[in-house]
Amino acid sequence: MFFDSHAHYDDGRFDEDRDQVVGGLLQQNVSYVINVGADMVSSHNSIELAERFPHVYAAVGVHPHEAENMKEEDLEQLKEWFSHEKVVALGEIGLDYYYDNSPREVQRYWFDRQMQLAVEREMPVVIHDRDAHGDTMEIVKRYPKVKGVFHCYSGSADMARELIKMGWYLAFGGSCTFKNAKALPVVIAEIPEDRFLIETDCPYLAPVPHRGERNHSGFLIHVAEKIGAIRGWTVEEVARKSRENAERLFGI
Repeated sequence: MFFDSHAHYDDGRFDEDRDQVVGGLLQQNVSYVINVGADMVSSHNSIELAERFPHVYAAVGVHPHEAENMKEEDLEQLKEWFSHEKVVALGEIGLDYYYDNSPREVQRYWFDRQMQLAVEREMPVVIHDRDAHGDTMEIVKRYPKVKGVFHCYSGSADMARELIKMGWYLAFGGSCTFKNAKALPVVIAEIPEDRFLIETDCPYLAPVPHRGERNHSGFLIHVAEKIGAIRGWTVEEVARKSRENAERLFGI
């Protein structure tokens, strides 16, 4: 059984068939899903989805794209949500210098504030890091007690080694099947077997041979096949190891 450690089933691309897709995941060999918030609305929607489906859990937080719209009172709401039995992480939070949808100094401010919240509430975090490796690492290093996962890992092998030493997990999704993913095979080949997760980031980043389609957790098998080919593991071994790691990190 697969554990999809990062999905967005609250996304509008699932509006027409969300119940059918999410409700049918167990039949596609998917045991658990973490539905991850990107702002306050999607975080609330993630909790609602987790309440409706026993195999769905929620992460709540504000993505760097939405940092400009974040307010102080949002931190209080996040704290309140942390007491919900189906909320297992803070995220996704971090930095995105590729799109720069929010000013960089604003992104850094709210990333830092949410990391402070993770320390206070002892919550694992889900990190978004795109083209902002240096600043992301600088902020993460301020909070050595915080642990979590760098979702859709895109950094270097050296950065991966440093994160592993610091106690972090790395998650791999459809991008590891892309031809232009030159660094990821090196990272996957080296990562300790107890420190990797798999994910979809659905509806985004569908793996080859479904690239360009709407992604869903049933496509995790292609990610597992790629990782297995690099590590010499069967698909079943990839599924088991990544599931055990996700269950440990999120306390499920």
